[in-house]
Amino acid sequence: MSTARVVQQADDAAPHVFELFVSKGFCGFELAAVTHVLRSANELMTRELFAWRYVSTEPGLVTGKDGVLVRAEPAIPDHGFGDAMIVVGGRVQAEKWLPRVRAMQRRNLPVVLLSDAATAYIRVAKSPPGKLTTHWRDVFTLQETGYFPNLTSRFAERSDGIVTAAGSSATAELVIGLIAPWMEATQVAELGNQLLLHTIRKGDAEQPKDIADNAGLFDARVTEAIRLMENSIADPMSMAELTDQAGLSTRHLERVFRKVFNDTPAKFYKRLRARKARAMIEETLMPMVEIAVATGFGSSDTLARAVREEYGVTPSKMRARRKINLLGQPDP
Repeated sequence: MSTARVVQQADDAAPHVFELFVSKGFCGFELAAVTHVLRSANELMTRELFAWRYVSTEPGLVTGKDGVLVRAEPAIPDHGFGDAMIVVGGRVQAEKWLPRVRAMQRRNLPVVLLSDAATAYIRVAKSPPGKLTTHWRDVFTLQETGYFPNLTSRFAERSDGIVTAAGSSATAELVIGLIAPWMEATQVAELGNQLLLHTIRKGDAEQPKDIADNAGLFDARVTEAIRLMENSIADPMSMAELTDQAGLSTRHLERVFRKVFNDTPAKFYKRLRARKARAMIEETLMPMVEIAVATGFGSSDTLARAVREEYGVTPSKMRARRKINLLGQPDP
């Protein structure tokens, strides 16, 4: 073990405190991932190397969007900072935690913004320096609705003391990356094994944003067909073009899709386009006719029929319901 490592461990007798910022409607899955990794690391190291506390501008019992309850301490301005802060995603409002983020920056204390929190920061920050990222679905909608030249689809980006991250199921790997400097490489590997992580992806890895990115789930021919579909959402290919590029006969493609998805390639293709349309309807204010063109439906009427067939509601009702969610109220 190096002298630097010994000195660092000697200085690390007190636990490193993570401040977990939650708001009403937070993502319980992300919060649980953070605390589970920290708790597992303490058990592996046989000492309390890491500690955490919940803070909020709404102290007391705070309810997550999936019913999880935590008791949060008050986030007092310019007081009581942890060694690092993680803002958990969910129904977040940037004005509640952004002042504390800025205060952490002034003290050179690291801040992590997960999924929805990263998205909110990207939207409100005034030309922040460096690269930024968030969950791939929000990357897609941000790129459709604004000019964000520094936006990537990586799992995490660090800039000016702030880490923006995809969150969701990648949260555990992110936290492992945060605490790795206080652990040996073999201990990090053992922690990943204990958490049943097959691999620990680096933050600069690209998110698997499309179905075809999960190539291990499907036959290689199915993966290639899906990739072609996903890359031609705005200008849908005919089945003849698709089968020609995928190197399959139409009959063979039909047989494979029915076996894997119990669906025809044409219907599956339409569902992919409806899924993209839903993201744009819920996350943007683009006119319906523009969304229809961007997803290959051509007209707002065709778009409405496809969305209603897939989700049981019209695009206008889907957008209205999402607006209610943005206000932090329950769905109707």
